[in-house]
Amino acid sequence: MADDSPASYWDDAYAADETAYSWFQPHPHMSLRMLDAAGVPPDASVVDVGGGASPLAGALLSRGFRDITVLDISEAGMAHARRRLGDQAGRVEWLAADVRTWQPWRSYRVWHDRAVFHFLTTPQDREQYLYALDSATEPGAIAVFGCFAPDGPRQCSGLPVARYSSLDLADHLGTQWTLISHAREEHVTPAGEIQPFCWTALRK
Repeated sequence: MADDSPASYWDDAYAADETAYSWFQPHPHMSLRMLDAAGVPPDASVVDVGGGASPLAGALLSRGFRDITVLDISEAGMAHARRRLGDQAGRVEWLAADVRTWQPWRSYRVWHDRAVFHFLTTPQDREQYLYALDSATEPGAIAVFGCFAPDGPRQCSGLPVARYSSLDLADHLGTQWTLISHAREEHVTPAGEIQPFCWTALRK
């Protein structure tokens, strides 16, 4: 019987050449821009939720960050990033987990999410995600989100998505989070299509 679990779905999605994925980016320039805007120092602990094959972990290592965790539902996605990092991959903690059911055993100074939250289209999924966010962060923590903007795609990777402005996102996170910075990105996919993203940084 075929495995139709979310992990299997994303493992299959990562089976192709990583540079062909619609979400592929050679450098995480917007992630770093938002971390800089929030004043995140290199001694901060960072969890990259849905990091998968993202180049962010490598970019953070090159900036002197030493406490980096990548969490993704797909082992195949993280395998791309580990191969790219080579010997440096051992300097990153890799967690294969669904953020909706993840039970954090520690807290992080920074929560980073590029393109996970907008896949959560039901109230239950969002509630589970926000429980993990709250459990993994303490007052003063920074959360950075990259979500499809209100004029962004309605689907991605064959799945429906939600679209957010920074104010929409802040409303979902609740009053314990304060909006501190936002920006718009016109992400160009490897196929040449433009996907508008809304980037938001908040402080707990």
